[in-house]
Formats: sequence, C-alpha cells, structure tokens
Amino acid sequence: MNDILIPILLGLIEGITEFLPISSTGHLLIAEHWLGRRSDVFNIVIQAGAILAVVLIYRERLWQLATGFAKAENRDYALKLLVAFLITAALGFAATRLGFKLPESIAPVAWALIVGGVWMLAAEYFAAKQPDRSAITWRVAILVGLAQVVAAIFPGTSRSAATIFVAMLAGASNRAAATEFAFLVGIPTMFAASGYELLKAWKAGGSHEDWSALAIAFVVSLVTAFVAVKWLLGYIRSHRFTPFAIYRIVLGAALLLFVLPSAD
Repeated sequence: MNDILIPILLGLIEGITEFLPISSTGHLLIAEHWLGRRSDVFNIVIQAGAILAVVLIYRERLWQLATGFAKAENRDYALKLLVAFLITAALGFAATRLGFKLPESIAPVAWALIVGGVWMLAAEYFAAKQPDRSAITWRVAILVGLAQVVAAIFPGTSRSAATIFVAMLAGASNRAAATEFAFLVGIPTMFAASGYELLKAWKAGGSHEDWSALAIAFVVSLVTAFVAVKWLLGYIRSHRFTPFAIYRIVLGAALLLFVLPSAD
C-alpha cells in the first residue's frame, strides 16, 4: 500500500507547493524526512509534472509567442524568457559540475523558509510603493534568471517566490505580469533539469529508480498543480502574498523549535 500512497502524497505536496511561494523542494525534503528519501531524479521529474500543468494553463499565451514571433513585442518577450533561462542553465550547470548537492537535513530548509518569508514581506511592502508596471525589462529578465539559481541552491527559498518578487522589485510591479513571466521561464528551466537527470539515470542503467512510483507522483503532481495554479492566478488579482510569507515563517520556526530538537 505504501508503494502507492507515498508517491501520491509526494505528488500532492509537489503539485500544491511548486507554484505557491512556499518552496516545493523544501516541503519535499521535510516530507521525505518521515516518508523516506527519494532520488534527485524523482524530485526533479515530478516538478516537471507541475511545470506541464503551467504549459496547459498558459497554452494560448505560448502559442501566441510561438506563432507571433514576427511581432516585435512577442519577439522581445520570448527573447527575454530565453535569456533568463540561459542564465539559469549556465550557472546551474556550473553548480552541478562543482559538486553541489541538495542538503538532506531540515535545518537549512527551516532557515530558508523564515528568511524567505521575511524577504517576501519586505518585498511586498516596497513593491506596493512602485507605480503599477507590467512591462518586462531586460533587467527583470536577467535578475529572474539569477533568482532561479539562488532558489535551486537554497531549498526552502522557493523558485516562484524568488522570481516573482525579484521581478516586482526590478520593475514589473504588477503581480500578474511578474507571475506570468516567472511561471513561463520555469517551463524550459524545469524541463531541462528533468531531462538532464533522466539522461544521467539512463546512462547509469536506471536500475535504482522506482519508475512506477515516479509515474504515479508525476500524474498526481500534474493534476494538483493545475488546480493550484488556477486558484493562485485568481487569488493574486485582489490579494497580496502576505499569508504565504506568514505561513513560511511559522513553519520554519516550528521546524526549528519542535522537529529539530526531537531529532537530536
């Protein structure tokens, strides 16, 4: 039974948390503390399931960019997405070559949740003081690419939180515009990461991966993320991200106060 239940639970956690600004990687590491450690292949590929949900939700926008590349505004936007992705890919590959590995302990995740929550409150405050702007500048694109790398290196940071708030502070103060760019640039980023991990697993023989469990978690993540993103896109039209920041701080503090001492 656990062979089915655990991947379902992990898929649900990934699908809910990937695009909410509360850190999917952080929540998966916390869950795996009790449910058992999963491979990097497992964690990254089920993230791709959540990213596929974004492809489905933004399919019309993606089609517009693909078929309307001759238009200056579409070409400009697509090139900025490409630059943000290339920055992430280059620096992420460098980090991998240097031997970077995700931490397996909860303490770094707890601190990242707290620091990220405080950062979100501050960023929301300062972004609210800016004029409402929806234009994505080259400055926004470059900083979003860098923010994705930071989020990948520090689990608990949250890729969506880092990219959305960096975009808002860098000039795209409109929540919907910043969120769209952050979500769209995540599509090639996570698909590339998933492909890279699958290639490594294939070269290694793939014998140590539970592909059935991975497939179950992937599908659950896809469906759950679709619902979560649809809800979030409606929520941000008239609400701030403050509740998510508070949740992060409370969860991080609870992990430091109650979970870590009991693990010693």
